[in-house]
Amino acid sequence: MNPSDQWTAVALRALANDARLDIMRWLKDPAAHFNPQSVGSFEVEGVCASTIQERSGLAQPTVSAHLKTLYQAGLVVRTKVGAWQFYKRDEQAVQRLLAALAEEL
Repeated sequence: MNPSDQWTAVALRALANDARLDIMRWLKDPAAHFNPQSVGSFEVEGVCASTIQERSGLAQPTVSAHLKTLYQAGLVVRTKVGAWQFYKRDEQAVQRLLAALAEEL
């Protein structure tokens, strides 16, 4: 398996979970899915992990694990601002995944 195929498999495994799919959908258009944040902007830093946790209704450790999986798969980028972690989609990675699927399947 070449490195590109390995990355595609890792990305698909990361998306093989309803909660992580929801997070990716929400991050596609944060303004439509989240209330305004008191710290950071959706466009620059992304969405605060606590804001994602609140929207999901899941426990903080569970959301942290989901965000870590998406981050390690390269599907989101993480920015730290003070004590807060912000996440946003890596649109180039999403497009790369879509292109790989279109080519291979």
